[in-house]
Amino acid sequence: MSETEWSDGLGERLMARGEELLGKLVQELTDTPTLAAAIGHAFEARSKAAQAQETAIGLLGIPSAADVERLTRRVRALAARLDAIEDALRRIEDGLRNQAAPAAHRLEAIEQELSAATRRLDEWPTPPPQASPPPAAEQERPDVTEFLLAAKAAKAGKGGKEKKGKGD
Repeated sequence: MSETEWSDGLGERLMARGEELLGKLVQELTDTPTLAAAIGHAFEARSKAAQAQETAIGLLGIPSAADVERLTRRVRALAARLDAIEDALRRIEDGLRNQAAPAAHRLEAIEQELSAATRRLDEWPTPPPQASPPPAAEQERPDVTEFLLAAKAAKAGKGGKEKKGKGD
């Protein structure tokens, strides 16, 4: 057997034996009621100290690690939502930019058509001046009241004479 083989084997055996002894020691210590109670009290004291620390920090207005973590998650969520909104606005802006070019060309064509129509109207011959002014409002509708009264009187005069002539 070589020296390295012997030292490797011996080292492994020593480590295994050390682990075994350490395991027995821990087992015996945990089986001791006094030590188990002391460990329980230590954990209880640690828990109470942590709770007192959180209360003191809360009274001082200093955020706890949990508060900071909660706020960090909220900020990340808001940042993600803001990124989504920015992306949506960018898409809308690109769409509007793509629609604006054809609309501008159409508007320019409409303006050109309007200019051409205005030029044609300007070239339209002006009507000749009227020889006499249009009739006044009174002349447009003759007063028929006098005419009707005269016709009624004439009819009454003829009808009255004929009745007398027939009865004589």
